[in-house]
Amino acid sequence: EAMGKKIQARATMAAHGIPVVKGSGVLESAEQATAAAEEIGYPVLLKASGGGGGIGMEVVDAPERIEKSFEKCRSRAGASFGDETVYMEKYLASPRHVEIQIVADRSGNVWHLGERDCSVQRRHQKVIEESPSPAVTKEIRARMGEDAVRAASVIQYDSVGTVEMLMDEEKNTYFLEMNTRIQVEHGVTELRTGTDLVELQLRAAAGEALPDGDRAASGHSMECRIYAEKPTTFYPSCGVIEELSLPSGDGIRIDHSIAKGYTVTPFYDPLLAKVLVWRESRQECIEEMCRALDATTI
Repeated sequence: EAMGKKIQARATMAAHGIPVVKGSGVLESAEQATAAAEEIGYPVLLKASGGGGGIGMEVVDAPERIEKSFEKCRSRAGASFGDETVYMEKYLASPRHVEIQIVADRSGNVWHLGERDCSVQRRHQKVIEESPSPAVTKEIRARMGEDAVRAASVIQYDSVGTVEMLMDEEKNTYFLEMNTRIQVEHGVTELRTGTDLVELQLRAAAGEALPDGDRAASGHSMECRIYAEKPTTFYPSCGVIEELSLPSGDGIRIDHSIAKGYTVTPFYDPLLAKVLVWRESRQECIEEMCRALDATTI
């Protein structure tokens, strides 16, 4: 039986010298999960190989919880993704979630456009993203960039993508997964680099080479996701948008597809809009973001 794509990706990265979190192969039973956890060391994280957005992930900190957590993870994986394949990774208790934006063409040219810090999450789903990361040094940025470029080169990637990594409290970085698409937070990188990532994705798909030019990043950018959720429970908040007022101005960008009279349903992702801000410094960016959010009414 073929391994899940994420398991394959981790094995491929490890084979080419890219650090990965210690993990298992496909787990067919609770007994296999127990053996894997003993080898990896508690706490561990059970994950759906076909999953995303943190759906179905189970943190296990003791042997007596393995069987129940394994069955729960497998059930959620099958129901949500049509794939019951489950695997295990070492659980990092307080990591940073840092991702590298890459662009590649069919000639083997690969760029990296710096990192985005996506550590502010709820239910393993991103809420706030920023660039550059306040926790990443120049040396770590160079190392992560090299690892991301190597990851894309190894699989002969030829589009826009994101190499996601975890960084532990000792500043060690580990390959997590690669998202082979435009990310929700791509605008954070666009604001810092002046690069139109969607245009580059289309040009790469058309077989064009990456253009020459300055890719240097400047200033600080941040994105806040606006969700239709009750803040006390994070359950969906549905209904008709009766009033809508969004901020504007230099260095402010709003990505959305909503309007007055639009009906918010429970059937799709609750993301309504993205408020993005660019300023010269992180503190200025935070202050401007607060003003932008104060000016947002839905």
